[in-house]
Amino acid sequence: GFSPLLLLLVETSSLHRRRRCSSNKRRKKKNKPKFFITFVMGFLGNLFPSDGPDVPKREARQTLRWSSLFLGELRDGLTMINMQSAFLIVSKNYTEKQAGILFFVFGMSQFLFQTPAGYLYDYSDSKLQWLSMAAIGTTLLTVFTATFALPYGDNLNLMILVKFLQGAITSFIPPGLNSITQGIVGAKGMTTQVAVNEMMNHLGTAIIVLVGSLLGVWLYPNLGALFVVSPIACSFFLFFLKKINPEDIDH
Repeated sequence: GFSPLLLLLVETSSLHRRRRCSSNKRRKKKNKPKFFITFVMGFLGNLFPSDGPDVPKREARQTLRWSSLFLGELRDGLTMINMQSAFLIVSKNYTEKQAGILFFVFGMSQFLFQTPAGYLYDYSDSKLQWLSMAAIGTTLLTVFTATFALPYGDNLNLMILVKFLQGAITSFIPPGLNSITQGIVGAKGMTTQVAVNEMMNHLGTAIIVLVGSLLGVWLYPNLGALFVVSPIACSFFLFFLKKINPEDIDH
């Protein structure tokens, strides 16, 4: 006696479930364009911030964003030891052991000099100058490596010294950028500005790696000319860094 009623209830609940699923799918499809538009507008908002009451600080923040874009190459691009190790193994016939020694020396040098670098920036009123010198130094040592590294690691001792110096110099870049950022935006705006700086850093690195990959395919196996990208990125970084007014930085 209850079988037809039970069958009717099951069919009704199944119909309601199908209607809910179809309405959820339509709602998700409608939300996809909204999500994409929100993402794009947020990205563009970070690149081109709206005018605020404090115009000099706004200009300093915007210039800092573009500086961070080209700093991506000096911090994480071809100047880093992993990229140089690939170049030395492929083009200079280094062994993995020799490249590993350079990798170790570079990393330990960075570890040893990071704390002194942060201490220097905390008590220095010449943050822009120190960061500029660090960018120039790591670029010169990158070009030096690509130019003077001999095949099969014949001048390995010289390369070890170069990587030790380069590791020490690159340790001045992250605390330098962070100290300038905090001096411009203060403690309250630090989280947002650091997030934007990191976004621009990684965007710059991705662009440089893409350009470098295309050049590498064209130049292979002679990849030394690939490192001309580093001085170009350094030049743009110094150009934008010089546009920051030192008076906008609260030392």
